Amino acid sequence: MALTLTEANQVIQAALARAREVNIRISVAVCDAGGRLVAFNRMDGASWASAYGSQGKAIASAAFGRASGELTERAGTPIIQGIVAAEGGHMIPSMGAVPIIKNGVVEGACGVGGGTSQQDEDVAKAAVAKL
Repeated sequence: MALTLTEANQVIQAALARAREVNIRISVAVCDAGGRLVAFNRMDGASWASAYGSQGKAIASAAFGRASGELTERAGTPIIQGIVAAEGGHMIPSMGAVPIIKNGVVEGACGVGGGTSQQDEDVAKAAVAKL
């Protein structure tokens, strides 16, 4: 079964709650397995750029079925750059997103932008863990 809007919104709310706990202002995006946006939220005071970063990291995480931070080291390689270009340039292979996996199947991803790279990924992990 595909990721539902209700589930995506649960992840969004969990990410916002965690961001408040660590006192950061974020944007959070949840996409489906194909990298298409299902739900999004930008906290008051979050950078406008975080909106793009959160979505791009979520797309990368969903595409590769792993935390986007695992792609950072290889981000400049021809294969990753080719995939980013073929996808349309929206994917950001940088730390801050984790996949949503149910029964061994990637159903989407949660991407966060606005904190440090580590804070973004920690918030995304905490949010997905609430599902």
